[in-house]
Amino acid sequence: MKTIAILNGPNLDRLGKREPEIYGHTTLPDLEVALRAEFGSSAKLDFFQSNHEGMLIDKIAALADAKIDGLVINGGAFTHTSVALRDALAGAHIPTVEVHISNLYRREEFRHVSLTAPVAVAVITGLGLEGYFAAVRYFLKK
Repeated sequence: MKTIAILNGPNLDRLGKREPEIYGHTTLPDLEVALRAEFGSSAKLDFFQSNHEGMLIDKIAALADAKIDGLVINGGAFTHTSVALRDALAGAHIPTVEVHISNLYRREEFRHVSLTAPVAVAVITGLGLEGYFAAVRYFLKK
């Protein structure tokens, strides 16, 4: 059974409440339940969310030491600003799929640049929460 971690960065704990016209009405706990229902029999899913950059970096290091099979990350705003998050991902040597709920290229110009995308094997943007499902499916088929 593969172990896949799903990390969510700042403000993703506010899913369902924050800008539902962009992010929808499903909460992060709802998403976790749905992912476990879909993939729980075929993968061990490890969920983590933090609004704090250092906590995400510490979690990535712990996941690297645990030698997990794949990482799905929605770094939120840190995607566009954090060299430290990018370096943690690069140094972890975990196959990573970067996921964004909204289509970054239909949003503000500053969101068009991802510092973390170059160290990911793939980027999924604009599929809503389905992007998480697609990322997990990718790792299960790999």
